Formats: sequence, structure tokens, C-alpha cells
Amino acid sequence: MQNNRSGAASAVATDTHFTESTEQMLDAARMDNAGMVNLAASREIAVATIRLLLVDDHALVREGLRRLLELEEDVRVVGEATNGLDALHLARTLKPDVALMDISMPSLDGITVMRRLYQESPSVAVIMLTMYRQQQHILQAMRGGARGYVLKSASSQEMLSAIRKVHQGGTFISSELTGEIVNEYRRLSDGATPRPSIHALSEKEIEIIRGVATGMSNREIADKLAYSEKTVKNYLSIIFQKLGIRDRTQAAIFALRQGLIPQEEWE
Repeated sequence: MQNNRSGAASAVATDTHFTESTEQMLDAARMDNAGMVNLAASREIAVATIRLLLVDDHALVREGLRRLLELEEDVRVVGEATNGLDALHLARTLKPDVALMDISMPSLDGITVMRRLYQESPSVAVIMLTMYRQQQHILQAMRGGARGYVLKSASSQEMLSAIRKVHQGGTFISSELTGEIVNEYRRLSDGATPRPSIHALSEKEIEIIRGVATGMSNREIADKLAYSEKTVKNYLSIIFQKLGIRDRTQAAIFALRQGLIPQEEWE
């Protein structure tokens, strides 16, 4: 009888030990699972996803950029637009952090879209994506609120650096352009030369210099104003002489300073 009682007591002790061990294993598993969930959540928080809107009327450009950006853990393309009007609509509905936008597009050009977007949603950081190296395009973009200016010939790493930098509140200009911009701003900041006045120009000359400031060629200005291309060239020579400037870039800067653009008839 004593042996039976001892065996029963031993069995109870074994069962109790087994139960406690099982509970401990389950508790440990629960803790491990919770730790994995917390770790995943921590990683999600650590990698702040940049919501990006692609705006370009060329499908091949958008596809290439999207494939590039899909490889990055911290960037997500939330929408694509093929023209300026679609870009404004998507920006209002999708609330992107960054808009990577071409300058030349149908419906509305990138500069006009950027200005409107800057007024409506100033939290959206706009990067102008373009083939143009002209200083007037760059200065016009920056004056309108662009946070970045990247050439389409830029490397993938430069493109990604631009996106991340503007998202963090900084500005970015392609390395190929920084020297030109610095030199132009230095020239503009030189107060020794008095600034020309808009009153020196006639109405026709103002129309032509406005066209220059919006990036139009002599032929495009001539077509817009129903002049010959030769007439536009003659006007420009007179304008340059009156204002004491030497090229189209300085003419565009003058127009921007004088508030000659934007106007609806030129958009």
C-alpha cells in the first residue's frame, strides 16, 4: 500500500512538473511571438516610407523610374500622372510627400503645376525632373517653390539622394548644375550695378521678354505674337541694350524680378 501511495504521489508530481514546464514553454513562445511582432513594428517605424507621385508624359520614363524606386525600402510610388491636370488631381487625393515632376508636359507645364501645388499643398516637396540645363528654367523652378532640380541624365543614386533630401526638408540641385547656379546668384547679389527698370520697355518688349522668361524660343514667341522670327530677334537686341544685359538668362531673371510672369495667357 505504501508503495502504491508513493507511486501515485510521484505520478502527480511528474504531471505537475510536466504541466508547469509546458506552461513555461508556452509563455516563452508567446513572449517570442510578441517580440517578433514588436521587432517588425519597430522596423516599420524605423523605415519611414516616402510617398511619391510620378509626373511625366512619357510612359517609358515613368516605368523606368518606378522600377528603380520599387527596389528601395523607404520609397513607395503611390500614383502616376501623365499631364499637369492629372498631377494636381492626384496630389489632392493621394497626399504624397514628394512629387517627381517633368517640366514639359501637356495641359499644364510642370512650373505652373508646381506653383499651384505649392499654394494648395505646401507640404509636398516638388523635384523638377528635366533635360533642360538653362539657368532660367532652374531659377524659375526654385523661385516657384521647387525643392529640387534633377537632370534626366542623373544617376540613380543622385535621384534617390534628391528624393530623400527634399523629404527631410532640404533642397537638391544636380551636381552638374551647382557651379552655374552659384555663379549666377553671386552675379545677382552684386549691388554695384544698378538694376534696370521695367519702365524702360514698351508693351511689345514686355510681351517678348515674358516669352523668354517662360522658356519659349524665338520661333515660339513669333508664332504667339504673330511676328516674324527676325522681328523678335531685333526686339531682343533692343531689349538687351536697354536693360544692359547680355543674354536670355539675364532677361528671364529680370522678368521674374519684375513680376512679369506668370500670366494666364502664357501658361
